[in-house]
Amino acid sequence: MKCSRRCLIRIFTFGIFTLVVLIARNFELMGEADRSRLALAASYSSAVEQLADSCQNISETLEKELYAGSGDMHRELSVELYREANAAKGALSLLPVEKTGLNDTYKFLSQIGSYSLAVSRKLKNGEQVSQKDYDNLSKLYEYSKKLADDIWELENSVNAGEIDLDSADLGDLAAKGDVPSLTSGFSDLKESFDDYPSLIYDGPFSDNIMEKEPKMTKGAQQVTQKKALEKCCMALDASANDLTVIEDVGGKMPAWRFSDEDRNVSCEITKNGGFISYFLRARLVDKEKLSNEQALQYGEKFLDYLGILSMKTTYYDIHDGIMTINYAYNDLGTCVYTDLVKVSVAMDNGEILGYDARGFLVNHTKRSYPKKLFSKLRAQDRVSPKLKVESSQLAVIPTGSLEEKLCYEFKCKAQNGRNVLVYLNAETGEEEQILLLVETPTGTLTV
Repeated sequence: MKCSRRCLIRIFTFGIFTLVVLIARNFELMGEADRSRLALAASYSSAVEQLADSCQNISETLEKELYAGSGDMHRELSVELYREANAAKGALSLLPVEKTGLNDTYKFLSQIGSYSLAVSRKLKNGEQVSQKDYDNLSKLYEYSKKLADDIWELENSVNAGEIDLDSADLGDLAAKGDVPSLTSGFSDLKESFDDYPSLIYDGPFSDNIMEKEPKMTKGAQQVTQKKALEKCCMALDASANDLTVIEDVGGKMPAWRFSDEDRNVSCEITKNGGFISYFLRARLVDKEKLSNEQALQYGEKFLDYLGILSMKTTYYDIHDGIMTINYAYNDLGTCVYTDLVKVSVAMDNGEILGYDARGFLVNHTKRSYPKKLFSKLRAQDRVSPKLKVESSQLAVIPTGSLEEKLCYEFKCKAQNGRNVLVYLNAETGEEEQILLLVETPTGTLTV
């Protein structure tokens, strides 16, 4: 039976239409596959970053465990370890690591918190931390540090595009040798955890100052906007004609904000008391010409100029040619870390580019200290034997519950050269806080 010309045209047209539909559907499927690969890649990248961050926190907390001397501090740190270990395991579960046989790593993360808790139980029961316990904690720290370093290196490779995360089957790509895969990066870690210790067990200070009611502004006399502007001009060494933008700032510390958008200058003056809460000048700093000592002197002179006395330099950090100095109130020999002032100094000419006294305004008040204190010598005996005490002082530190505690601050040296701050309650002798000092050529920070 012969088809008519019209029939042939219809068949041809239908065939072309079917081909177009199939091609369009193919492109649609390819697009969905590309989107799936991109989504998977983003998920992997995010998980690697979460894992790196959690492993870093585990390493730092384990190092603090080495220097803890009380059951309460061990228990507090064990809670942190449980939280970070669970976060690390959660991130690990989002990655295709089943192809790498990283069971030891998962087991390692599971045992970290349990072992720490076992040590704290021993202390609570009146037992002492044995040398074997310290040896095991030290090994756990070394392994966790190695894991954190390697994961950060892997994360940098991911961000640099050196590892292809777009493939849905990373293991097959690695087998073909086409590109290095995420799982091949994890394979390099496995050898490091094949011999971690077999464990037998029984089972930068508060940053939320603005949540408190400011003590210095409470009940203070209100100042006029004109008076506040004068105070602002004095602090910035500027003309009132320059500060043309005026805004009301609410919250627990109501203030007037004066600014000059053209000169990138901003300053806040509290409505109660007329205190300078902060100011900022934004500019690029030329080549650093000042020494650290000279920059520190500029900061101290500025506090004297404002009439803020009895402040003690604690730590500083240098970034982009600007030194930011932390000052704490020196209350007749007691370092009050809660009464904090920050000053930023340009390292090219000593100009004051930033000032932040909000911590001071929130916390500063006349304090009375208990007359009967726990013996400093007895408190020092409670410092971990892994640390050598080099100096000590009384200090007021903040807590997570927005309260203050009077403590003995012991600056110590660990066996590996690390500087560590240990805080013991000056009334009870209980261990309250451990901070690790991170010292670099640009300054000193705490973790």
